[in-house]
Amino acid sequence: MSSPAIEQTEKNAVGWETAVSTLPKLLIGLALLAFVGYFVVYNMYAIALFQFPFDYDQGEGFELMDTVMFSQGEWPYRDNDSYPFYSSNYPPLFHVVIVPLVWAFGPQYWTGRLVSYLGTLITAAAIGYAVQKAGKRWWLSALAGLAFLASNYVYHVGPLFRQHMFMVMFETVAVVYLAHTIEREEANGRFSPKRLLVVMLLLLAAGYTKQLAYATVAAVFIFLLLRQPKRAITWAIPFAAVTGLVFLWINVATDGYWFLNTVTANINPFVPGQAEGLFRQWFRLHIVLTIVAGLFAIYQLYFERLSIYSIWFVVAVLNSVTAGKWGAGESYFATAIAASCILTGLAFNRLLTWAKNKPLTINHLQLNINHLAVMTAVPLLFLFQARQLFHMPTHTPTLAAIANAMGYPSEVMIAPQTSCSAPRDPEPIPYVDSAGVSLLGRLPTAADTAAGIEITEHILRGETAAFSEDAGFNFRAGREVVTNPTQLLNLYNNNQVDLTEMLAMLNNQAFDTVVLRAQFYPPPVLDAIGQQYETTDLVQMNGFVYCIMRPR
Repeated sequence: MSSPAIEQTEKNAVGWETAVSTLPKLLIGLALLAFVGYFVVYNMYAIALFQFPFDYDQGEGFELMDTVMFSQGEWPYRDNDSYPFYSSNYPPLFHVVIVPLVWAFGPQYWTGRLVSYLGTLITAAAIGYAVQKAGKRWWLSALAGLAFLASNYVYHVGPLFRQHMFMVMFETVAVVYLAHTIEREEANGRFSPKRLLVVMLLLLAAGYTKQLAYATVAAVFIFLLLRQPKRAITWAIPFAAVTGLVFLWINVATDGYWFLNTVTANINPFVPGQAEGLFRQWFRLHIVLTIVAGLFAIYQLYFERLSIYSIWFVVAVLNSVTAGKWGAGESYFATAIAASCILTGLAFNRLLTWAKNKPLTINHLQLNINHLAVMTAVPLLFLFQARQLFHMPTHTPTLAAIANAMGYPSEVMIAPQTSCSAPRDPEPIPYVDSAGVSLLGRLPTAADTAAGIEITEHILRGETAAFSEDAGFNFRAGREVVTNPTQLLNLYNNNQVDLTEMLAMLNNQAFDTVVLRAQFYPPPVLDAIGQQYETTDLVQMNGFVYCIMRPR
């Protein structure tokens, strides 16, 4: 018979074991709560953008214009030398996908924003699927997928009318499907050419969504070359042929303007300081995801075969240096972030499985100390990662209170951007972001919509389309969209545009209204505007001061 003292000791041990084993579950719940919270914030931002009828990010209106032209059976790759001096520098697929929505609802910004937003959800689901298939731990799969959506960079650009995240969707689905295909083939010893064909089609779709997908294409063929050299070459030849034939077809159909506008116009200067700053910021914001992914890739290199995910991560990180080009930015890291989320989930799954299969007990306790330690560390690391990614609008008392509880202010002071007018004093903005001062992420307000309408009314007082850096005002006024300023500047810097006709029209004051936001036009165009037009009104919208100019 056991003594009362021994029985009490056993009861205490059981109670301690129960309490300790509950800790990981509590931490997992907190981590899920944090990332679900970010998902709620992401949806708040997306819904606010769906309702905003003007450019939020410079260039959205030109993406819409590309879509409108495709909906009318026209190519947007045109001669920039002649009125309306408009052309696109992006591949067609993203815009073609949106065409049915434009047919049904007209040229609305929410159409492209919705498609881009849905693309990020599909990417997150593919990440979660890859992690779930490897470890069958639903909570870890959910955290990996939600971590992608929680990234400051994905949050900033995910619901915009921009094609980058749609490219990342195709890239991620292609890589995940390839990993599943190769695993299945190696398990049953039979090739699946139809499944590999799907991968190739997804890569082709990614490349014709945005040119930057070449990095993922390279990663896929590097992987195939390491695993199945002959097969890699067999597939590379037709893939390159189809890619080239599509390129040639579009170039011929557009009289060579496809090559000029999508290749030549994208040869932009590299800014080392911009690249370094973005790399530092990316690493600081995604430190857990990046370090764990990097360590797991190194582990695979030295102790087992490299997976497609490790190769993809390394190539994507190296390719992110292109974020240093003029006109590029934080979104160029999105592919690397998607890869790091998958690798992090796989690494943690591997650790948890190892700990479960290598039980370590102390003093005859029934606890597996190894598994307990890893189960505690994983959610703690995700909580730390969540802290690094902090971003939140603070326009309601509840959100402001959450920001304060996390040690952040309820608002930040930011001066409006005034490239074409006198500087203005900083003003309080109800949005906090650990990435620093950002013009993206804040929710557009009713005042911003009213400002856009006011600018449109200025245009309607004249008879012509506005010479405007944003397309949304001409769209709302029912006028023709004139120019694509960044495209003109890129071509000008590469000596590939003749501004004679444009300068003549400006010098003859052929436009009733000029609308400047950031002065992205080539210097001769800005000089002509300054000589022939004067600022009559200043309107602030989305943190920018727009200059409304009339003929002198």
